[in-house]
Amino acid sequence: MSFDQIAWMPLCAALTAVGIVLSYLAFRRRGLAAGLRATAWALLPLAAYLTGALKTLWNVISSLVSFVTGLVLSPMVWTGIVLAGLSALLFVVSGALRGRALARDRKGTAGEEASAPTPTGTPAAAPGGKTTPIERPAKPAPADDFSDIEDILKRRGIS
Repeated sequence: MSFDQIAWMPLCAALTAVGIVLSYLAFRRRGLAAGLRATAWALLPLAAYLTGALKTLWNVISSLVSFVTGLVLSPMVWTGIVLAGLSALLFVVSGALRGRALARDRKGTAGEEASAPTPTGTPAAAPGGKTTPIERPAKPAPADDFSDIEDILKRRGIS
């Protein structure tokens, strides 16, 4: 059915007339603000017809309906949707794999630092194969509140 096959002027005028009656009832029961709001809504169908916005709205809705029906009934479109979903899945999986590789690299560098020699020149490993903690010189009391946090971040390798 096309836009021109429907008698839009009588339909919009009837909708506006019914809306005006309902807005009068809203004015009587709920006050001036409700009546004015209902009148504003009641005038929209006739205004849409007179300005040509109704025909534009018809064309937009008609295009959307034909797009959706073409989407639902077309195997080629569904193939495209499946490929788009597969692409999104591959992006997610590659991001997860990249994160694991970065974490593995961080652990590898942390392991190398643990077996590095201490400041005295001897390795940090004890005879039993266990590593001993590296002794650090005592620091003076911090001057500000954030020095403790900075120290913890430096120990974790975050600068």
